[in-house]
Amino acid sequence: MGLKIIITGTTGMVGEGVMQRCLENPKVEKVLSISRKPNGHQHPKLEELIHGDFTDLSPVEDQLTGYDACFFCAGISSLGISKEQYEKITYELTLSFASTLAKLNPEMTFTYVSGQGTDSSEKGKSHWARVKGKTENELKKLPFKQVYAYRPGAMKPLEGAKHVLSWYKYFAWMYPIGRTLFPNGFNTLVEVGDSMVYVSSHPYTKFILEGREITETANLLHLSKSI
Repeated sequence: MGLKIIITGTTGMVGEGVMQRCLENPKVEKVLSISRKPNGHQHPKLEELIHGDFTDLSPVEDQLTGYDACFFCAGISSLGISKEQYEKITYELTLSFASTLAKLNPEMTFTYVSGQGTDSSEKGKSHWARVKGKTENELKKLPFKQVYAYRPGAMKPLEGAKHVLSWYKYFAWMYPIGRTLFPNGFNTLVEVGDSMVYVSSHPYTKFILEGREITETANLLHLSKSI
């Protein structure tokens, strides 16, 4: 039996890319996308659950059992919203969602897309970095089989993606240069998705995965296919 995976954020660039890689991977049996609106994709492996309130999953709990992993790719920029709003969405919503899944699937691997520059000490000057760090730290305490915090920098979307950030086209030319000069700060979403699949079935020693670790584990997935 292959992996059964829950993915959030599939109406955004990161979640969509991760979902696409999972759907293409023969190791993945089923993908459940949970979002507030349809993501625009159809696939035999894909099931969509439209749910408006991630802080209250009680109406849909019966549809969330029997999963091996959750890739939490939902998120919001701190720009243009209050600190209180950002903390509610980034911290409270994520912890509420994850706590429900931990209760329903204690053998699940939970992977959280955080961000490069996240502050694990929760004491730095940047509010968004402190909130992300607090979220990572609290997720680590939940009774999942494994928890991982992903901190990619710039990410290259997949070909044919529907939800690419509008400003990305102006910076896409920088990716090859940035990858060469700063390999820890640039990943493809192919790597991010493949890495998540790998750590869901092959426990990894590190809790935090930055660019190099994401590339490493993605390559390990490809190596495991060839053996």
